[in-house]
Amino acid sequence: MLHAEDFSPHTPQGACPTCQGLGFVYEVTEKDMVPDDTLSIRERAVAAWPPAWHGQNLRDILVTLGYDVDKPWRDLPRKDRNWILFTDEQPTVPVYAGFTPAETRAALRRKLEPSYQGTFTGARKYVLHTFATTPSELMKRRVSRFMSGTVCPECDGKRLKAEALSVSFAGLDIGALSRLPLNEVARVLAQASTQALPPEKRIAAQRITHNVLERVKTLQDIGLGYLSLDRQTPTLSSGELQRVRLATQIHANLFGVLYVLDEPSAGLHPADGVSLLAALDRLKQAGNSLFVVEHDMAVMQHADWIVDVGPEAGEHGGHVLYSGPLDGLRKVKGSHTAHHLFATPKPRARAVRAPRGWLQLDGVACNNLHRVDAAFPIGVLTAVTGVSGSGKSSLMGHALVDLMADHLGHEPAAADAAGDDEAPVGAVVSAGRIAAGAEAFRRLVKVDQKPIGRTPRSNLATYTGLFDAVRKLFAAEPAARKRQWGAGRFSFNVAGGRCDTCEGEGFVHVELLFMPGVYAPCSTCGGQRYNDKTLQILHDGKNIAQVLAMTVDEATTFFARVPAIHRPLKLLQDIGLGYLRLGQPATELSGGEAQRIKLATELQRPERGDTLYVLDEPTTGLHAADVDRLMAQLHALVEAGNTVVIVEHDMRVVAGCDWVIDVGPGAGEEGGRIVVAGEPAVVAVHPVSATAPYLAAQG
Repeated sequence: MLHAEDFSPHTPQGACPTCQGLGFVYEVTEKDMVPDDTLSIRERAVAAWPPAWHGQNLRDILVTLGYDVDKPWRDLPRKDRNWILFTDEQPTVPVYAGFTPAETRAALRRKLEPSYQGTFTGARKYVLHTFATTPSELMKRRVSRFMSGTVCPECDGKRLKAEALSVSFAGLDIGALSRLPLNEVARVLAQASTQALPPEKRIAAQRITHNVLERVKTLQDIGLGYLSLDRQTPTLSSGELQRVRLATQIHANLFGVLYVLDEPSAGLHPADGVSLLAALDRLKQAGNSLFVVEHDMAVMQHADWIVDVGPEAGEHGGHVLYSGPLDGLRKVKGSHTAHHLFATPKPRARAVRAPRGWLQLDGVACNNLHRVDAAFPIGVLTAVTGVSGSGKSSLMGHALVDLMADHLGHEPAAADAAGDDEAPVGAVVSAGRIAAGAEAFRRLVKVDQKPIGRTPRSNLATYTGLFDAVRKLFAAEPAARKRQWGAGRFSFNVAGGRCDTCEGEGFVHVELLFMPGVYAPCSTCGGQRYNDKTLQILHDGKNIAQVLAMTVDEATTFFARVPAIHRPLKLLQDIGLGYLRLGQPATELSGGEAQRIKLATELQRPERGDTLYVLDEPTTGLHAADVDRLMAQLHALVEAGNTVVIVEHDMRVVAGCDWVIDVGPGAGEEGGRIVVAGEPAVVAVHPVSATAPYLAAQG
């Protein structure tokens, strides 16, 4: 007798015993861990070992154990290689740091006092243990490069035990059914409910399929029919995730509910926006009210009521400029929203730049991309477009970034913690090669909307580096020099100048019985982070806490005569972040703000014209006025000789690019191909491109 739990890979009853319900088994092979066997151990042939001191420690231990660390790896005896890589033994031996092998042997014979006792860990054991236990996403991503994920031979990737897979419905087991696109699932279920079955079985089949078909139809109606049931959450785009959540609410059939949606169009192509608006209309027609925070012009134009807040950001905003029907906003002077909402498309103000070369990718295979060849122009601003799920992020975020990172020798960026389940190793690693053009680049920079820090200690001033110059400025004050205080005295992360009660946090955590803990301002420093003695040091009448409380606009004026501080502040101001406070915690920043801070930090670097910048939907969460400021900075990067590639859905931005690569034509397996690539005017008239009609509307 099988129960519902037996058909779930997330329960012990249903999971495949070989892969524990993952569908993949992980192997760590010699080829993975030693990619270049011509190197010696001293030359870091064992690439899987940790970098820096920890790796050197393991190499020193091998010297003590008598292994030859200077002989090429391939010339070592097979027995020695297997022990170094695969042993589970963890011997602890004396280590003589900095000694040559001969000096180490002599020290052992003479029983000299060692530098320390070191414990050896085999390379395979280190990789598996780090992957399973490290809290660092960066470390987990690093060691995952040395693990090969292969489909489980027991369940063929279906994640379930054999007993569950022996049960079939319409000729398919649950694993095979889960692999089908939702459009195909709907067809299979519809046929099953109408088959010539005995009456009692037909009634049972109809009852089983009816509810499932209703749920599937809701997903089909909002354009997600190409997704399969077993599609892992981390591989979904932001637009797909947004619509999946929306489908859940539509199917609930609630009424009299107030829905508050924060930028539901984020990550959606204009063609997908049509499905979104239809879904929102369904919720409204069911008797619900919808409050939507939105920057997308199409969503605003579809709204019944508009509330415009402004006129500027931060302290210069916070006023309701207008509340009423859409047409009334046209008369409101000072509204940035009205200016862009009712503006007529303007002709292109700048000539299209000519590429100075091409970065050619061949045979790219990742998710729904199957052996795709793509050419990215060098020295221009390129937009990659396409409907949600067409393969844009796979082409850019995985193929382009991974291949260039491998070529340049960069460590991969930390993975997104987008879902609870991690994608199997190898599931999103791209196949393909760089055929030409890589020599034009010396740096790869991926500017995303991830937080600039995960704790309140990280803030705008510390991330951009300008706080170092501020601290040095205060340390140079006569009163500070008299007390022999250095720049460290003015850091809230170091004991001495910071408040001892809150340790520089500015607040304390108060534990409450039977309720979640709360944060309250520190009663000693009043939230200023520093002790009284440190706050006695003034620069132009302001102490260090008052400087951190300044907005970027205020600080730009205050430090006008200090170039090292004024330059980064002016960049932040130009990019539309003048309203942020210097000490504003990173945890309070939106994704769009974090991305612009990263971009401003990059703009501070001396330009060499050999950098590839990759941005995934940089305009997400930005008002049209902020988009204009952002694009001005991206064009400045290109003018400096760099190459900028963006994934973008804002057609106004796409129309202003030099080159467009449109991926599609559809989503899922109906996409994954380059439909057209060329200047915006060429893409705008393509007969098959889903982007073309929306791009043509920009004039």
